Amino acid sequence: MFGEESLLKTIVVTGAFSYTGKYVARLLLECGYNVRTLTNHPNRRNTFGDGVEVFPYNFENPDKLIESLRGASALINTYWVRFPRGAATFGSAVRNTNVLIEAAKAAGIERVVHVSIAKPSLESPLGYYQGKAELERLVIDCGLSYAIVRPTVIFGTEDILINNIAWFLRTFPVFAIPGDGRYRLRPIYVEDMARLLVDAAASREDSIVDAVGPESFTFEELVGRIAAAVEKSPGIVHVPTLVAYAATRAVGWLLGDVVLTWEEYKGLMDGLLSPEGPATGETRLTCWLKGNAVTIGRNYSSEVARHYAP
Repeated sequence: MFGEESLLKTIVVTGAFSYTGKYVARLLLECGYNVRTLTNHPNRRNTFGDGVEVFPYNFENPDKLIESLRGASALINTYWVRFPRGAATFGSAVRNTNVLIEAAKAAGIERVVHVSIAKPSLESPLGYYQGKAELERLVIDCGLSYAIVRPTVIFGTEDILINNIAWFLRTFPVFAIPGDGRYRLRPIYVEDMARLLVDAAASREDSIVDAVGPESFTFEELVGRIAAAVEKSPGIVHVPTLVAYAATRAVGWLLGDVVLTWEEYKGLMDGLLSPEGPATGETRLTCWLKGNAVTIGRNYSSEVARHYAP
């Protein structure tokens, strides 16, 4: 989908120093785009060097935000909060994203590509899924050309969930599975996710697409595949959801992190991470596990350190 016209276009991607955003920025550069990023950490080491222009979000100063967006043709928005922490709440993330979209319109941006979540709902009792649904409505109603991409679980070298399952399997003799473990996931590889976002930025059609890989697992099957890859055979026990949540809360307190939130437990166990429909990613998690078995789970991946460290 990339022709000569991409060579002079500028695309803004939020969070180019974060997990998914890093892969998006890298692919955009490979495809000949000029790339800017908006970030909460403008002083972090820029691994892209002069290849990516860096600006702070400036949600509190819309005029500066508009200027940082001016001249770009598209915005790829990965901004969100995984869990409330201090002033960063789901509500503040919705408000900030609204400011961002309005700034994009004022700056003359033509297209918004927005990262949502599988199965969002305005009626959801889960703030994460309700907030994502509110943002989808804002994007659809903003008057710009749009694409909404709905991922489930994104796996890759720096991912949180798959890596930390492997870490638990390597570290403890027992692995606790909440409930019956039959709820399903359809993980997508981070590079496949980046390709979906970059392709969507090059398109002109309004669209909503689920970002799902070619394999589907029950949670218990997923744990078994990871255990086999790292050559560990812990005892598998099924426990009530509240017990599993309390255990991960305790481990999170010891690690100074949030291992899994209650909303993530509920979303997983309610089947929200396994939408129906064809695969939109090509990479199989089983193949990726074989190629990364030596390194996966060697160290714990901290969400707090990733997003809140200076």
